[in-house]
Amino acid sequence: MSTADIDGITLHYAEHGTGGDPLVLLHGGIHGGEMFDPLVPALADGRRVVVVDLDGHGRSPLSDRPLRPQTLADDVAGLLRHLGLAPADVLGYSLGGEVALRLAIQHPDAVRRLVVVSASCARDGAYPEIVAQFDAMGPGLADMIRQAPVYAHYAAHNPRPEDWDRHIARTVEALKVDFDWRDEIPQITAPTLLVYADADCFRPAHVAELYALLGGGLRDGGLDGSGRPPGALAVLPGSTHYDLLENPLLVPAVVRFLDG
Repeated sequence: MSTADIDGITLHYAEHGTGGDPLVLLHGGIHGGEMFDPLVPALADGRRVVVVDLDGHGRSPLSDRPLRPQTLADDVAGLLRHLGLAPADVLGYSLGGEVALRLAIQHPDAVRRLVVVSASCARDGAYPEIVAQFDAMGPGLADMIRQAPVYAHYAAHNPRPEDWDRHIARTVEALKVDFDWRDEIPQITAPTLLVYADADCFRPAHVAELYALLGGGLRDGGLDGSGRPPGALAVLPGSTHYDLLENPLLVPAVVRFLDG
């Protein structure tokens, strides 16, 4: 496990595997890279896997910046330069999926292949009731989540566990910010795999819209596959946004896509 100073931001990261194409894993909100622990052994088979703790998450200390996917993407691009890994394959889940999208938009030369797991390119991509839940969140969320394993990990491993309340407050503020990247998604040049649960928090219409913005679902693929888009879409059965990483179909779908 190592740390890197990226333009004044300290990022913790862990490396697994010994060779092959690099794969960077970007975790969801509030959590750190530990959420990928069950997946790393399979993903690191023949690959160099780098698991990043984004600014203020996991083992990375909290900065004074607002939490925004755009700045987190710049951090990841800086880490890839620091490690000499660009271009790398990048997989992001939830918040990490938004960061992965921004990375591919803002730093196209840093991404070889992109995997976006349960994330959207616009705030209205989520069901209205989910957006309403975000709007209703307040500072009391920090105390509520103290009962969860994510807090135990933060308290044990973050260099400033006393920043927990500020970490949650920053997350709550970010969830209330409107965003819409539909106009920028077609700029993404990296082949992209979108992965969603069949009972996700994102509307199926938005998933189809995002896939179309990436060039998918616009025509028949053809008997010989010549009409296939450069990317792919996977909807995994029997899952929600909250347990999608536990779906046994996830890793095979990701590995097949990364192997081309």
